[in-house]
Amino acid sequence: MSKQPICLIVGAGDYIGAAIAKRFAAGGFTVCLARRGGEKNAGLVAEIEAAGGKAHSYSLDAREEEQVIACIDSIESERGALDMMACLGGFLTGREAAKHMLPRGHGSIFFTGATASIRGGTGYSAFASAKFGLRALSQSMARELGPKGIHVAHLIIDSGVDTEFVRQRISAAGGDPDSLAPDT
Repeated sequence: MSKQPICLIVGAGDYIGAAIAKRFAAGGFTVCLARRGGEKNAGLVAEIEAAGGKAHSYSLDAREEEQVIACIDSIESERGALDMMACLGGFLTGREAAKHMLPRGHGSIFFTGATASIRGGTGYSAFASAKFGLRALSQSMARELGPKGIHVAHLIIDSGVDTEFVRQRISAAGGDPDSLAPDT
C-alpha cells in the first residue's frame, strides 16, 4: 500500500487528464488514471514512472455504477486511502469517493468544466447541460461535505486542447490547425 497521498483522475485522457496526472505525480501523489480503455494510458504511466512518480491505470466507464464502485474499492484496498479525485465523470464517482473519504474526515474532490458550465452556446446544448449539471453537483457536494472535512471544487478550464477532434473542427471551418502558433 502506498504511503504517498493518492489521486484518482476519472476521464484521464491524453491531454488535460494527462497534464493533471503529471502535475500531481510530480507533487508526490500516486496517481490512479481511469478511463474507458485503460490500456491507452500505458505510455503515460511509463512517462510518470520514468520521471520518478507512481501511476496505475484502470479501465472505467464512469457511466456504469458497478464499474465506479469496483474501481474505487480496488484503489482503496490495493493502493491505499484515496486522498483526492479530479473528475470529468460526475455523480457516481463523487459519491463513491465521498463514501471513502467521509470516515477519515478529509479529502478533496475536483470537478472540471468550461464556460459551458455557466452559459450555453449554439451547438453546445448537450455539452452545456452536462457541465451545468456537474457544476451544480459540485456546489451541492461542497456545501454538504465541506463541514465534514471534504473539499469539493469546480474548476473552469477554458481552452481548445490540441486533440484530433479539435483539429478536425478547425479544418472543417476552413482553417489549418498546423498554422496555429504553439500554445495557442
